[in-house]
This record gives sequence, structure tokens and C-alpha cells, in this order.
Amino acid sequence: MSDPWRRMSAAAYLVAAVMVLIGGSPPGNRLGAAGLVLACAAWEFSFGPSVTAWRHEHRPGRAAAYLSVLVALFLAALWLAPAGAFLLFAVIPQIYMALPLRWALAPVAVVSFLPWLGLFGHEGGLLDVLPIVLLIILLSQVFAWVITTIHEKNTQQALLVRQLQRTQELNARLSHEAGVAAERERLSGEIHDTLAQGFTSIVTLVQAAQGNPAGAPKLLDLALATARENLVEARTLVAALAPAALSGSTLVEAIGRQADRLGDESGLVVRHRVTGEPAALPTSVEVVLLRAAQEAFHNVRKHAGADAVEVELAFEEETVRLSVGDDGRGLGGSPEGFGLRGMRARVEQVGGTLDVASEQGTTLTVRVPR
Repeated sequence: MSDPWRRMSAAAYLVAAVMVLIGGSPPGNRLGAAGLVLACAAWEFSFGPSVTAWRHEHRPGRAAAYLSVLVALFLAALWLAPAGAFLLFAVIPQIYMALPLRWALAPVAVVSFLPWLGLFGHEGGLLDVLPIVLLIILLSQVFAWVITTIHEKNTQQALLVRQLQRTQELNARLSHEAGVAAERERLSGEIHDTLAQGFTSIVTLVQAAQGNPAGAPKLLDLALATARENLVEARTLVAALAPAALSGSTLVEAIGRQADRLGDESGLVVRHRVTGEPAALPTSVEVVLLRAAQEAFHNVRKHAGADAVEVELAFEEETVRLSVGDDGRGLGGSPEGFGLRGMRARVEQVGGTLDVASEQGTTLTVRVPR
């Protein structure tokens, strides 16, 4: 039983005890009736909380036993002093709390009529008080319905809140798992776009140096420079910073250096240009464009069999476009590999698009919002 109900019940018993003590019954009867009022209060506060339905599930057997004792004490007090009828203000709420609403109406009606049946010292006929008794029954039923409805809504809201909390916890766990998966995919793309490509370049340069003793010093210098840059990239990945190629330089400069290195390492004719007015971009967008250029250069070096490469970085009104075209053999209907799939996912993460055309050679075009 909650504290408000305890206070209301205590007030009802206090009023009943006072009315019994100041009533017109003999002193002995008044004292006896007052004692029975206290016995009702003790019975309710001792056993009522374990029976009432607003705290526990309905238990018809226990409710019937509990109410039988409560009503018996009420009738005994009423027998000793008609003023014991004031106990109705305590007994009726207990009936509604112990029984389902549809079962409580009949017991409430019976208990409400008992004080006026002429068996307990009441003077006058039942018809004299019939309107009042019916009004008591009606108001009791209405109040009980209102309170029960409010209680049920509160219970439903509490259930919804618990379900919402569980849903939020589930969403948080799924978001965490999705974030972990996305980070793993991002790191795998970073490793593929930087370290793996760098190692491939080093192996290619060393093999070329082995087969060309005259040009070995230049090739080994390029391999050493690539190894050093790979080391910086590895440290950058660990530190979760921007790509090393962007450290201390602009996106235009970084892509230009990568294009020049492609020409130096492969002997291809590489031409790169910038159109539009270069502007600062969010780091995430610059990283995507740089990685896309690195992946495209890697594919040209490894698969294209090309003689020339055209690179364009265009700063348009609402987008930035990177185009890398070669005059090689093209894809020939081959499915996209891990590098292209990773690049496409990376581009889509910043709201961009990636297109690959393979008619005469291969042209890779990336567009990202500014």
C-alpha cells in the first residue's frame, strides 16, 4: 500500500473512532466500538498490502478471507454503536483495492445498505436513506473506475518506458557493433590504399632494380622513399590522424606528388591538372579524394598496361571531381576488386559517387560534395 493510501486510510479510521466516541451510544459500547475501529485499522495495515490488487495480482481466496474479517469487525463495531457506519469510508476503498472492479460492486452495495437495515439501531426506514445510499454506491463506483483507469495507464506507461529503455540499450549495442564493423572496414581500406600499395611498389621497384643494374640506384632510391612514406603512413594510421601525404600540404599538392611518383616509378606519361578555384575541404573529403587517387594509380600501375594517364582535379560549384583516365586495356567486364569496392564505400560515406568507364582504356571519376 502506498503512502498516500496509508494516510487516507488512517484519516478514515481516525474520523470513525472520533465519531464513535462522541456518538450517543452507551459509554461501554462506544469504547468497544472504538476498539473495533482500531482492530480494523491494525488488520488493514498488517494484511491489506499483501492482498490489494494495485500492488499484487488478484488473489480471490486471500481477498475474500481478508475482506471477511474486515467486514466482520465493521459489523461488530456497527452493532455496538451506529456511528460505526463511518467505517464505510475505510472499508469500501479496501473492497475496490482487493477485488477487480467488476466484482466489487455487489459487496460494496451490500456493505453500504447494512447500516440502514434496522438491525444496528438505525431509526427510520430504508426508504428514507435510499437515495443517499445509492449515491454513495454510484460515486464509489465512479471514483474506483477513475482511479483504476489512471493506475492501469500508469502501469502501461511504466511498461512502455521499460520497453523503450530496452530498445535504446539494444540500439546502442547494435550501433556500437555497427561502428566497430565500419571502423574495421575503414582500417582495412586504409591499409589496402596505403601500406599494401606501398609494399607492392617497393617489391616492383626492387625487382626492376635486380633486372636493371644500370638503373638500380635510381630504382632503389624510389623504393627507399616509398618505404619511408609507408612508415609514416603506418604511424599515421596508429595515431588516427589525416593521411601523411596531406600533412603540411594541400590536396592539390598531395595528388600531384602521387601522380609524379606514378610516372617516375612506372615510366608512364602522367599529366595532371587542376580546374576551377582550389578551396579548403573537410578533412574527411580530402582523405576520400586522396585515397581514390592512390587506388586509381595503383590499378593503373598493376593492371592497365597503359602508356599515358590523365589526372584532373576539378573544383566545381557544388562538388569536387577527381578523374583518372588511362589508355590501357580496360577492365574487360572484370568484377570490381576489393580496392574499388572499398573506394566506392568510402566515397558513399561522404555523400559522393564513383563511376568507372571502360570503353577506350579506363576512366575513374569521383564526385564528392564540397
